[in-house]
Amino acid sequence: MKELKYINKYFKKYGVQLLLGLFITVVARIFSLVTPSYVKKSIKVVEDYGSDILTKPEAKELLLENILIIVGTALLAALFTFLMRQTIIKISRYIEYDLKNEVFDHYLILNLNFYKKNRTGDLMNRISEDVGEVRNYAGPALMYGINTITLFAFIIPIMFINAPVLAAYTLIPLPFLSVLIYKISKVIHQRSTIVQEFLSKLSTFTQESFSGISVIKAYGLEPKINKELTALANEGKIKSMDLARVNAWFFPLMVLLIGISNIFVIYIGGKQYISGEIESIGVIAEFVIYVNMLTWPVAVIGWLTSIVQRAEASQKRINEFLSIVPSIQNEVTEPTPILGKIEFKNVTFTYEDTEITALKNISFVIEKGETVAFIGKTGSGKSTILDLVARLYDVSFGEILIDDVPITKLNLNSLRNEIGTVPQDAFLFSDSIKNNIKFGKEDATDDEVIAVAKQAVVHKNIMDFTKQYETVLGERGITLSGGQKQRVSIARALIKDPKIYLFDDCLSAVDTETEEKILTNLKNASTNRTTLIVSHRVSSAKNADKIIILKEGSLLQEGNHNTLIEVEGYYKELYNDQLLDKEN
Repeated sequence: MKELKYINKYFKKYGVQLLLGLFITVVARIFSLVTPSYVKKSIKVVEDYGSDILTKPEAKELLLENILIIVGTALLAALFTFLMRQTIIKISRYIEYDLKNEVFDHYLILNLNFYKKNRTGDLMNRISEDVGEVRNYAGPALMYGINTITLFAFIIPIMFINAPVLAAYTLIPLPFLSVLIYKISKVIHQRSTIVQEFLSKLSTFTQESFSGISVIKAYGLEPKINKELTALANEGKIKSMDLARVNAWFFPLMVLLIGISNIFVIYIGGKQYISGEIESIGVIAEFVIYVNMLTWPVAVIGWLTSIVQRAEASQKRINEFLSIVPSIQNEVTEPTPILGKIEFKNVTFTYEDTEITALKNISFVIEKGETVAFIGKTGSGKSTILDLVARLYDVSFGEILIDDVPITKLNLNSLRNEIGTVPQDAFLFSDSIKNNIKFGKEDATDDEVIAVAKQAVVHKNIMDFTKQYETVLGERGITLSGGQKQRVSIARALIKDPKIYLFDDCLSAVDTETEEKILTNLKNASTNRTTLIVSHRVSSAKNADKIIILKEGSLLQEGNHNTLIEVEGYYKELYNDQLLDKEN
């Protein structure tokens, strides 16, 4: 129960409703206990009046009164049982809602290294399956637990008061039932955990297969993927069948032990009635009802134990994530203004997961409103610079200043709100094109959406679709071509109108003519905006105020286009390869 203490805060949050639910539960069970005693009284009336029961008005009145009480209390018990479920089960759903939101919110603030170490399928399983197990503890386990305690507290004393010997015999099988159910539930828990872990594995496999469906089809890997999925499915079938075999024992054992208890009641009760130890055969009927009322709560003891064990294991998995402290901390609560000056002072950065040093003692200054292009071979550290400016990572050594203030002393939300990012791998959501563009500014008008789409040179493409801006994209924007996805991403950044633009090789999938149009539009849109462009093309960088050449994480060259083509070096070679050869 140590791990489950975490959700006590939610029990406190819904304390009033929870106490009301517990009260209703007790009342519902008390009303349900009226029926057996009045069944006994009705049978006693039949015994006392015998064949004269139909001719005696007082006998009819007694029977009618008993029947009305039985029906009335049964209806009240049903009503309160309904209210009990409406109260406690609803609370468990509220707790599930709150816990899922808490887990999701924590996912959002964790740094990128976390997502490099954990698979999407496993993360999905923890926020769905694991939280669901915790909900079972907060709802059904609590409700049935109170039910069980209430019934035991009332029924057992009543049974011993009415017929002590019969009560003792009647209760003999129940502890065995509880122990057996507990042992079965323990095995069920173990095998359920195995199945749950397998579901994480299956979720990850299917998620990756769906995300990479274009690659699978392009390489003709369908048979291979089918074979792997079949193997996974067979593995899952074996694990699920192992669980099903144990589950199959649950209800037969319960029915068997209920039958044994009823046999004890009828046999021992019958002997006692014949010998005169009990005054009425109605006692036997009363005890049969009590046995059937007690059987499920007794069986529930083992089931509840299993629920608690599963919830404990699930909450432990959840707590592992919730206990992770994000490496990127927002230390400033007050909003901070962002103007756009950026300075790197002797910055060194090493990726934690791979231990690769992406930047080595880098220093440069970008003035507010400047456009700076970063060029270099793959792995030279270009994208890392953009990630550090957006503070997706913190530097290993050195310092980054924004407007002459250390980046760690800025409000993180203020910083990121003033950054418009177009990543190298353009990610679009499975939503309309318009909503994908408005992701940068949720309250944008349709005219604003169209204006930025024109700046990104994607408006005509969008208008060619049947539903135009209302066209719903497939997962990760699969409906669009690579170049269209990049341009929609550019429009999304432009509509935000931030102080800083970060363009990470975002024109790699467009032709040079379209690239030229976009660059011209970007130059106009980014007036008085600090713009950082990562590219492998000289055409994307030549009009920048400053060009920085990187090699293996070190600053190799710095200057503008005119100065750099006058000196021997990487930029001049690249210029000659890309532009002069093209002109020739």
